[in-house]
Amino acid sequence: MTPTELSRTVLHAVRRAVEEGELSVDVPERVRVAPPGPGGYGDYATNVALQLARPAGQPALRVAELLRARLVGAGGIGEVVVTGPGFINFSVRGTDAGARLVSEVLRDGVRYGYRESFAGQGEGGVVRLRAAREVRAVVQLDVVARLLRSQGAVVRTSCAGSLDAEWGSVLGVCVEQHAQGDPGSEHGQDGAPVDVRPVPAPADPLPLGRDAARWALLHPAPHDRPRIGDEHLVQRESNPLFRVRYAHARSRALLRNAADLGFGPEPGTADVQEAQKPQEPQDAWEARALLRALADHPRVLAAAAAHRAPDRLARHLVTVADAALPLFPAVLPLGEEKPLAAHRARLGLAAAAGAVLAGGLSLLGIDAPDHL
Repeated sequence: MTPTELSRTVLHAVRRAVEEGELSVDVPERVRVAPPGPGGYGDYATNVALQLARPAGQPALRVAELLRARLVGAGGIGEVVVTGPGFINFSVRGTDAGARLVSEVLRDGVRYGYRESFAGQGEGGVVRLRAAREVRAVVQLDVVARLLRSQGAVVRTSCAGSLDAEWGSVLGVCVEQHAQGDPGSEHGQDGAPVDVRPVPAPADPLPLGRDAARWALLHPAPHDRPRIGDEHLVQRESNPLFRVRYAHARSRALLRNAADLGFGPEPGTADVQEAQKPQEPQDAWEARALLRALADHPRVLAAAAAHRAPDRLARHLVTVADAALPLFPAVLPLGEEKPLAAHRARLGLAAAAGAVLAGGLSLLGIDAPDHL
């Protein structure tokens, strides 16, 4: 069961509770499910009971139990547990959920997670963004526009002043309109407000080059002061950008090596079957961690666009890379071993991770190299 299918199942349970008179609320248009937070359980969780409690005039725990009774035994759901003040947690049943997720990622490629949910937003169906005339602001503007477009929005960008030529030639920033006037003003010459104004860069990021400079400006939250230094260039595990790009390069290398051995990626369930208990193989736990990160990618893209927060995507890519790297040594057969279904399934998972990393880096305006 994919997150989208689970969301529809929960929404159906809400609708049944309303139709049967157990809840007196307006049925929401959709229900959000995501990997559980601290204290959660299983594969996914939703806070829909907390959202419905006040309009229903009932405690959130009571609403959660009403919905749980309608979700237990539903197709694709293995276990339903209520935790905390009313979070509903799910474990998906069966072995096809991971395979279907990998199949979806491989089908969509770098565009996995793209939606049309922001289509029509903004005045006249256009979202207009204006950045302060400062290097970090214009890089943030560029990426926020990319994120919004990935979610179906039509975006027009402008800057409160003309851009330095190197911001385009080195950092690859493109802004559609420039307004003349005081670069430090809260408004451009036409009086339009500046709505992209992160904490400015404390130093010139251009010497870092395009990829490291963009990462240095985008990885911290907009309200945090970025660090502009050589730590973004070192090829060590301590550098998050290196880990992300290295994980992508490794995934591409695995695909090349597998092709030389005569096999390719296939969505499968090897190492992912019902890895719910501590005694399950470590590979299964690691595979499930990566599947959760991949399943969360569409939500992260939507949230990063909605909150104008590219740092959410940058941090998510680090999560994907850190979940993928421990799995890579087991992808290819060893010695005289023949490629098995397990190897094809692991290769499919590695390829899916590579696609998510490549797509995310592209939205950040950073190169995803095949060799590193």
